Amino acid sequence: MASLRDTLNNLARDYAIAWSSGDADAVAEFFTSDGQISINRGAPIVGRAAIADMARRFHNDFPDLEVRCDMLRWAGPHAIFVWTLEGHHARTGNAVITRGWEEWELDAEYKIQSSLGWFDADDHQRQIDGA
Repeated sequence: MASLRDTLNNLARDYAIAWSSGDADAVAEFFTSDGQISINRGAPIVGRAAIADMARRFHNDFPDLEVRCDMLRWAGPHAIFVWTLEGHHARTGNAVITRGWEEWELDAEYKIQSSLGWFDADDHQRQIDGA
């Protein structure tokens, strides 16, 4: 039987792999059926279908997207997934490296019930624009 540490480290690794795969449905499968994600205090994106649509748009913007898990911390059903993404923006061709994190609430099966995502949106856009 895997330890909690192994279970959560595998979750974070596999979540990063799903984002890097370009498979939006694989990303959505990490969430509960009514799971939600909110990015930089934006409106919550609720449900696997909506989360897959969000991931699909992101994959369209960054077709060579690579996401890495830089760190994972947890306490009970709460976890913080710290990440770095790299890719080239489809429209501008500019290389983008963005760092951020997601604050997760997990259910008993280690599915994400809610995620609060954070990153520097202004710096991200500057890199896309090449400024």
